[in-house]
Amino acid sequence: MKKKILVLCTGNSCRSQIAHGYLQNLAGEKAEVFSAGVETHGVNPKAIATMKEDGIDISHHTSNNILEYSGVDFDYVITVCDHAKERCPFFPSKAQKFHYNFPDPAKATGTVEEVTRSFADVREMIKKYCADFVRAHLK
Repeated sequence: MKKKILVLCTGNSCRSQIAHGYLQNLAGEKAEVFSAGVETHGVNPKAIATMKEDGIDISHHTSNNILEYSGVDFDYVITVCDHAKERCPFFPSKAQKFHYNFPDPAKATGTVEEVTRSFADVREMIKKYCADFVRAHLK
């Protein structure tokens, strides 16, 4: 039976979208992955581009609000920023909760190359976290 995973961030635009892409890719048929935010900011085009560089297409993803999933019985909820962890509304769930505060690449400043590097660095952190999560929880 597929496990249901929710990845939660502030605006469901970067970190949660990247994690959603990796978890779905790495878990395959073992999981159904959702992502949401405590707000919705739209999917960041730089997140789409950085994932495309690693061969994963998240251009079809949408930015969703956590309240849209209040009726879903998740097995795992992963918050990927402190703000989402603090603001996540409570809804009855048996889900195991996990948290990792990844840097927000959308806040990166500097040259185009420096911002692109920031997205790639965060992407690699999230990729490793997701690979470890799949190995540990979706055997």
